[in-house]
Amino acid sequence: MEVKEALDVALLSGEILLTSGSEIYRVEDTIDRICNAYGIKSECFVTPTGIFISGWSKDNPKESVSLVKRIKSRTINLHSIEIINTFSRSLQTKKVPYDEAMELLRGMENAPYFPFYRRLIASGVTSLAYAMLFGGTAVNGIVAAIISMLIYASRDKMSRVSLSPFFLDFVWSFIAGLLAIFANKFIIPIDVNSVIVGSIIILFPGLAMTNGIRDALYGDILSSQARLTEALFTVTAIGVGVGIVLLLMKYWM
Repeated sequence: MEVKEALDVALLSGEILLTSGSEIYRVEDTIDRICNAYGIKSECFVTPTGIFISGWSKDNPKESVSLVKRIKSRTINLHSIEIINTFSRSLQTKKVPYDEAMELLRGMENAPYFPFYRRLIASGVTSLAYAMLFGGTAVNGIVAAIISMLIYASRDKMSRVSLSPFFLDFVWSFIAGLLAIFANKFIIPIDVNSVIVGSIIILFPGLAMTNGIRDALYGDILSSQARLTEALFTVTAIGVGVGIVLLLMKYWM
């Protein structure tokens, strides 16, 4: 396989991993594995927003190829991470031709995610569990689940709009607080605190914080700082949204 072709396969694999929420060290390790499997020497540098790869043939080290990929969006898809890991390790025993490898990766890149209704139910169950974990009753958990599902459905519809994710987190947390207070005043008496905690738990950047710490432990200080800073901004936006609602509740009710 040509150097450019091997780097194309490695770059696309790394892109899928990074956009699926993978750790930086895993992306770099996967790229190195794929290049080595095709007999290509490589150096790669990965950040949460970009992938940089240079590769050259072991037989002709003077001719190198460099590729750059800008990463603009990231989500959580552990299934894709698992498949890419399996793919990169299978290349150690069976070399896949370029066309077949790219077809496989592009098919995975465009593969349908979990159905919307499953993700919606999962968000509701998660919020119900956390509301009860923080001292709420079953009724509080159900209210938190309903609010969470409304927010999740709205987020899914708004995902096509190019707005700052931090602003959107502020808006959703503000709405969650308003709905909890509205439910308590006009529908059924509830523990507002546990309902708010349960309903906004789906907004928290748990994976970003975990990956930031893991990147730091693996020596990827730049990526670690970027992920932790992103998580900090997200948490701040959520806290400000909820805080404003609580202030309104204090002075107006």
